[in-house]
Amino acid sequence: MKRLIPGTTIKYTEQARNSAFSLISPVLEATGGLTLSQLSKLTGLEGSTIQNWIKRGWVSSTKGKKYDEQQVLRILLINMLRGTMKLESIVNLMTYINGDVEDTADDIIDEILLFDLLCRMIFNAEDEEIFAPEDVKALIERELGECDSGITSDAEKLSKAMYVMVMAYRSAWLKSEMEKGIEEIFGSEE
Repeated sequence: MKRLIPGTTIKYTEQARNSAFSLISPVLEATGGLTLSQLSKLTGLEGSTIQNWIKRGWVSSTKGKKYDEQQVLRILLINMLRGTMKLESIVNLMTYINGDVEDTADDIIDEILLFDLLCRMIFNAEDEEIFAPEDVKALIERELGECDSGITSDAEKLSKAMYVMVMAYRSAWLKSEMEKGIEEIFGSEE
């Protein structure tokens, strides 16, 4: 199975384990942002989907024709959770964590740190084959305990949100495995 960085089409490397966004940020810095076609390739999303998320206010508006770091991060976070969660629920969860999409002053956690932590939790949950709710909660507690900066307030609120996010991602994996099993049994009949 080809392992990818969650929310992207980028192949997993060990560098991604602790700092997944560090594989994306150099391109953003070098180009001053991503074009819609570049962002589409990065995420595997249609350009119209990305534009729709902006129109709905789920992602902040672009200034010019390039997507900046904050927009890319929000799109990646939404994309990584949409396998099992309704888009409105994802957006509500993101608002629960970091408030208004246009205002970073109300954020509990910097979105780069949120993305990196979530990816690390997902990779560790995969490697340790963690599915049980109590084990996911222990993993989150361990990872947040090792995180010494970037969380501005309300670690309990963040922990609850991270639980939902990790469980959603793991559930999407289980759903995918189930669909492979159905395909194996019935082929293209379904």
